[in-house]
Amino acid sequence: MAVLGAQLVFSLIIFSFLQKLSPYLSLGRWLLVGRLVRYLHPSEEELRRAAGTPSNYQGRGKGRKGDKKNHKDSTDNNFTVPRTIDIALDTAPVEAVDLLQLRFYPDYQWLVDFSLSAGVVYFLTEVYYTIGPRSEFNISMLWCMLAIGFALRVLMAQTAMYFRLENGGEKILCVTFGFFFLVAAMGVLVVDESILEFGLEEGYENFSTGAKSFLKQQDVDYQGPVSFLTFKIILSFVCAILGALLTFPGLRYGKLHIDALKYARESRFKQLLLQLNFILPLVIILLWIKPIGRTMLCGKHWRATYKHLQESQFDILRLLLIAAMFLLRLCLMPTHLQAHLNTAYEKVENLKKESGRISGVEFQKLVARIFYYLCVVTLQYLTPLILLLFLMFLQKTLGEYSWSSVLGKDMEDYFASFSQNSTQASEGAGISSSLNSTTLESIGETAAQFSLTFVNLRQVFSAQWYRGLLSFVTWWVCASWFTTSAFGMYYHSNVGST
Repeated sequence: MAVLGAQLVFSLIIFSFLQKLSPYLSLGRWLLVGRLVRYLHPSEEELRRAAGTPSNYQGRGKGRKGDKKNHKDSTDNNFTVPRTIDIALDTAPVEAVDLLQLRFYPDYQWLVDFSLSAGVVYFLTEVYYTIGPRSEFNISMLWCMLAIGFALRVLMAQTAMYFRLENGGEKILCVTFGFFFLVAAMGVLVVDESILEFGLEEGYENFSTGAKSFLKQQDVDYQGPVSFLTFKIILSFVCAILGALLTFPGLRYGKLHIDALKYARESRFKQLLLQLNFILPLVIILLWIKPIGRTMLCGKHWRATYKHLQESQFDILRLLLIAAMFLLRLCLMPTHLQAHLNTAYEKVENLKKESGRISGVEFQKLVARIFYYLCVVTLQYLTPLILLLFLMFLQKTLGEYSWSSVLGKDMEDYFASFSQNSTQASEGAGISSSLNSTTLESIGETAAQFSLTFVNLRQVFSAQWYRGLLSFVTWWVCASWFTTSAFGMYYHSNVGST
């Protein structure tokens, strides 16, 4: 029996591409370069010219003739322009060299490129599992877990950035949302399975029984894992941390959504896509509410006379909607990012409504800061999407769902039997080869021992366990992200505009 087989070849090839070609062929760089237009901050001479200030102006009562130090200080620190200055900002397309100076650009490029590599490995593995044996260890799950780990690392790094700010408002906001999501998670975990169908209780009971049986086989005295109530409490704290990490990405997306709608007023179709893009997470959330999702669509309501979807079709539909949301938001990402870059022009226009003067350096920073934080905004837009996508991949594979169930029961049975025949043929070939050589026999025994241990562990971490846990985590990430996005949209459209 093969332990890794062709999957190891997939991984080595993709890893080689990731290591050698990412400096030249980068999806992260391709998504930004040539698709966005940034506003350039005016130079000091342009500001002086627009303000009508002579270039040798030193400020009132400052410096003497020949005093170079005072002249330098006056030029750097005391040069001011009216806030109502009439100046046109130049624009330029975003180039690859411009991205090198941006904050979080290395993290952004690595996360996007690695996610692409992990997605390719997962796709190739799914194709291989369709036409080949399913008895091998699925190495694409390691890629998915690494992608999730990198996404969480980026979220933690950005949250830590807000905690280091001197103002402290962002820190208080993050802590407040953390406590809010802690209470919300406790409330959600109390809801009965007949309303929110995660399968946590069934999965945890299966895990507890499997763990006792496995450790008993290993002659380990074990009374069982913690109680289900303790598990829920631990899970609620994990949910609070996830909600706190998704606070600022959600608030940012709410602001991007409002700005994108404002710049898409002339296109009804784009407005429809933007609204669908915003509301799609809510549709996914509602599909896990049993009376709204499974009961209505699978014909379990007492008034229902027609079954729209089979049980297996409904399960895979929820996962496919997450993939559809990922593709839609990825296609609309340039629209949202351009809306962010356009805020440089808006800030200059809003500045004209104020009285007084502003330092020339501060005026330049006002414009340059928008582009400097482009990768921060991009990561806040993409990272939750990547997190959701790979959680969906884990749930599909570890929960033993089938993509072919969308095509109906007959196609699902066909692909299952096709894969089963491939597995039996592979095992038969492995046994016959081991009879011909003592070396292959010893290798086969080692592989068989490893496979036996792997099978025993699969009895502990069963498909029911993964379905319950990953279903809840996926739903919670989607729900907390949508909650903060809705709050950000409300704040920036009402409170923030006043």
